[in-house]
Amino acid sequence: MPWPQPHLHWDVLATVFVLAFGYAYSELRLRPLVAPTAAAATRGQWIKWYAGVGFLFVVSSWPIHDIGETALFSVHMVEHLVIVFLTAPLLLMGMPRWMADATVGRPAVARILRPLVHPVPAFILLNVAMIAIHWPTVVALMLTSKLAHFGVHAGLFAAAFLAWMPVRSPTPALPRLRAPGQMLYLFFHSILPTIPASFLTFSSVALYPVYGDAALDWGVSPVSDQTVAGIIMKLGGGLLLWTAIAVIWFRWVSEERRWERLEADLRSASSM
Repeated sequence: MPWPQPHLHWDVLATVFVLAFGYAYSELRLRPLVAPTAAAATRGQWIKWYAGVGFLFVVSSWPIHDIGETALFSVHMVEHLVIVFLTAPLLLMGMPRWMADATVGRPAVARILRPLVHPVPAFILLNVAMIAIHWPTVVALMLTSKLAHFGVHAGLFAAAFLAWMPVRSPTPALPRLRAPGQMLYLFFHSILPTIPASFLTFSSVALYPVYGDAALDWGVSPVSDQTVAGIIMKLGGGLLLWTAIAVIWFRWVSEERRWERLEADLRSASSM
């Protein structure tokens, strides 16, 4: 199999540097100046932010990005799913309240974002983006223009960022759904990708001629490659979404039980 030659993706390195250095500089230098009384980012938030940056770096750099761009559409699919279902929510979970209030939570910015992060528009935006980014014409454009490739991935990330806001918004200026609403919202997200995934999985013809027969060098046919991509889209995305639903469920149940114990303790104290 023709292993791609190692090389640097400067656009990816620049993006990762801005995210990694910008977070540390903001937290260590800017927070004491602009929000001296605000709570610092917790250790968990640092870990989540840099985990999101790390996932982005791994899937957008050599060799994963290069294999997905030149040979295997299934590997390209992995890159897209990581951006949508790992990088975007991890960055939101890693953003401390003061940083969110100073950026996406600023009144002028929040006024623009609030209609977009409502569950219905956010749901539509992400799923339209997921369908559009796998349209054969768009795939061909991405593989023939590095600028278009970067722009499409940036748009996908923006749509994912907005789509996760109803679940993981770090600022009350863009409020989250309650736990039951979060689970229902993510459940619908897990259903819609079945449509494009089915086209990929059950198609008997190669939908992406731009790849040509490059997959053959890796021991699979172009049709088998897109079948695997469809399976990854449905099962991989579904697994990540259902994991998020399970986490929300157990956290919600734990909180409800804690409130029940508190109410019981208050009733017991008042009866004494």
